[in-house]
Amino acid sequence: MEVHSVGNNNNQILPLLPEADKEELEGVVQVLVNVTKLPVEVVKPHFDALLSQLMKSKLEQPFYKTATAFEWITAFREWAEGHRRDTPLLSEYALSRAGIYDDDDEDI
Repeated sequence: MEVHSVGNNNNQILPLLPEADKEELEGVVQVLVNVTKLPVEVVKPHFDALLSQLMKSKLEQPFYKTATAFEWITAFREWAEGHRRDTPLLSEYALSRAGIYDDDDEDI
């Protein structure tokens, strides 16, 4: 079985992938060559373009769509630790209804 490198035209994306993924991608290229009966030189550019587009769309997704539970926890802790710790606490009045709403007793 002849295996060709997948990393030639995708130099920006493939270094980000683990070596095991690169080997699997090489296998995918070979399967496409076998299925289509086209030479690797024809299949590979199409595969590289598709892979690049898929990886780009994955990288562009917002945090809330891709984050794992651990990433959420880490992000929350970083956000919480970024706040000042010397801010004075609110008074009981500030937390009361009268302190939150500017209600006049005559409107009730």
